[in-house]
This record gives sequence, C-alpha cells and structure tokens, in this order.
Amino acid sequence: MFRSRVATLGVAALVLAACGANDAAEPKKKTELTLYNDKGAWSKYFEEMGALSRQAIGLGMKPSGYTDSAQYQAFVKASFRTDVKPDLFTWQTGGMLEEIVKQRQVADTTAVWQEAIKAGDLSQDLAPYYTVGGKQYCVPLNVAYWGMFYNKKIFDRYGLKPPATWDDLVGIAETLKKNGVKAFYHTSVLFSFVWFEQLMAGTDPDLYDRLSTGKAKYTDPGVVAVMERWKALIDAGYFINPGDKTDPGDVLKNGKAAMVSFGTWFNTSMTQREMKAGADYGFFVIPNVNPALPKTSMIFESGPLCALAEAADPDASMRYLKWWTTAQAQEKWATTRGDVSANPKVAIADQALGAVTKDAGSGTYRLVNRYFEATPPPVLTAALDGFGAFVTEPGTYKEVLEGIQKAADDYWSTHQ
Repeated sequence: MFRSRVATLGVAALVLAACGANDAAEPKKKTELTLYNDKGAWSKYFEEMGALSRQAIGLGMKPSGYTDSAQYQAFVKASFRTDVKPDLFTWQTGGMLEEIVKQRQVADTTAVWQEAIKAGDLSQDLAPYYTVGGKQYCVPLNVAYWGMFYNKKIFDRYGLKPPATWDDLVGIAETLKKNGVKAFYHTSVLFSFVWFEQLMAGTDPDLYDRLSTGKAKYTDPGVVAVMERWKALIDAGYFINPGDKTDPGDVLKNGKAAMVSFGTWFNTSMTQREMKAGADYGFFVIPNVNPALPKTSMIFESGPLCALAEAADPDASMRYLKWWTTAQAQEKWATTRGDVSANPKVAIADQALGAVTKDAGSGTYRLVNRYFEATPPPVLTAALDGFGAFVTEPGTYKEVLEGIQKAADDYWSTHQ
C-alpha cells in the first residue's frame, strides 16, 4: 500500500508539474497595451483614447511617444530582434511598410479591413495604401490632406483672400514682402521635401508619380524646371530662414510667417495653442502651378497603426485595431485633435477641413501620395539631405538633383 501511495503521489506531482508548465507556456492575456509612436506631442490624445478603449472594450492603451523620427524608427526596427517589443506602433505606408512586411514583422489585418469596409468604417479607396502582396497590414492611425494654413489676422490686415490660382498665391507673397512679412515657412530638416512635392504635383503629377517608381529621373528637364521655380521663390525672399528652430505652430501664431503648408493634422497644433479656426487662422487648398491640369493636385497621406506579427497577445492587439476603426473611436480621435478621420461616418466640426474631406472623397481632387511615403527609403534619405542643403544654398540645385538621382540609380538597379 505504501508503494501504491507513493506511486499515486508521484503521478499526481507529474500531472501538477505538467499543468504548471502548460500554464507558463500560455501567453498572459493583456488588459493594457503599449503603443509606441513618433508623435510625442500627441500623448494627451493617445491617453484619452486609452481611457475610452478601457471603457468600450475592456482593453486599455498606454502611449510611449518619441519626438525624433529617426530615433523612433531605429527603436522599432531594433525591437524586432529583442524581447522589448511594442504591442502597437505607428509607422509609414509606402516603401517603409513594404520593408517590414517583407521581413514578416507586421501582423496581417486583411480580415479587419474587410469587416470595416463592409460596415462602412473604412473606405475601399484607402486600402491600396495598406496593401502589400494582395493583403492588408495595419489600419489607418490618421488620414491627412495637405494644404496651406494661414494667419487670418495678417491676411485681414492687408486685405488678402485665399488664392484661386498659383499667380494669386505669388501675388499674396509679394504683398506680404512689401509689408515686411515673410509669406512662407520652410525648414532644412525632415520636412525639407514639402515644397518639392507641392511644386512637382501642381506642375506635373504624372512626372511626380514616375519619379516614385524609377520611371523618370531627377535630372529630367521637368524636375529641373520645378527646382528652378522653387529657387526663384526663395530668391524672392518669400521664405523664413530654413534653419529657424521655432515650432511651425508658433511661427504661424506669432506671425513670423503668414502661411505654413502641412497636412490637416497640423490643425492639432492650432487647437493646442488655443487658436480659433475662422478667427485666428484658416486653411485653403493650394492651387496648381499648371492651370491646365484637369484636377487640382492634393497631397495625401495616411499613417498606419500596426501590430507585430509575433505580438505578446495577438488577439488583444487585433481587437484594439478593430475597435480603432469604429465610429466610436474615430469620432473621439478626430474631435479631440480637431482633425479629419479615416472613418467616413465621422462628421468634421471645422468647416474648411470638413469641406476638403468631403471633396477629396468625392473625387474633386487628384490625390497624390505624400513624397515621404511614395519614395523608396534609400532615395528618400538622399532627397531629405539634398533638399535640406538646397534650401540653405539654392544655387546648388543641379548638384542636389544629381546626388538624389545617384541614390535612385543605385536603388532601382536592384529593384524592378
């Protein structure tokens, strides 16, 4: 009997041990996710979304924000090889998304997209920006339409109105110059591409698209002509110092420049500074340089919210992405930031932004993928450096284009 009892106890111990091992092997279900992002200034808004998601689906979210884009990208890529992994993270569409999909690092969200499109929470028109190899990855963190934010008080002071043509816009810049006011903001770091993409898209959007696929060269006459036009605007004295470190939100508020070209997400910078739309500032669509184009070119971007393919709790991450696309989540996300939404059901309070969103969705504009997403990463790196040098020394534009084209030649020689 003693031997039998010992044997019974031994079997029981093995069973308990096996159960313990299985319990340890099972991933712990999360009640709060960490969202790493490159939008540190939006921490307040992410926190509010985390509080709402906890109430709505029992799953909280805590943001961990970076303000330096290069450092953030390096962190996320390093996390693929370490145990410190984000549950959710922000990224870019285009070449950067394709890169991490090919590395099998990002979760497939095809089912989320199909369900959201069927429910009317996402537009089919957005899907191509998130499609790699016939499948969708990530969901839209935000969408943005690019145009010009302007200081309304400065415009009113000199009797200025939003321009209907490119010549009108240049005329406004000239009037401001005569009154000692810089017309435009630009910078030599990160967003150094803004005026290149706007001038290219407004002059020859087909050429712009061919550049992004290697079917045109940066040394082609049409691109050179755009750089010469850009140089002429700088030489005319319409821009502030590109090395000025003042936040562009403060630049517009304090009148250091009368106009700032950014995506509709920049509206958040205005609301953060307690500026009122229609009274303190306004927004207009930038006219084409070439008036013969059939549609006005509008720069468009959509930033992804992603989950890892090997997330700590894949079900929780996917549940959060699914909730993020809903009208409940998107109405809160858009309203608190004073921005537009990827969900067509969400009404936009700001009249100007609401009109742009409606018109963009109805096909009024030719939507042009933002340069940052449209351009392959190695070419983009060379271009950001090149444009940054150009705005400081405009006379170097030919050397700048040659340098970017060298990077493009190197890239497209191995990528068809």
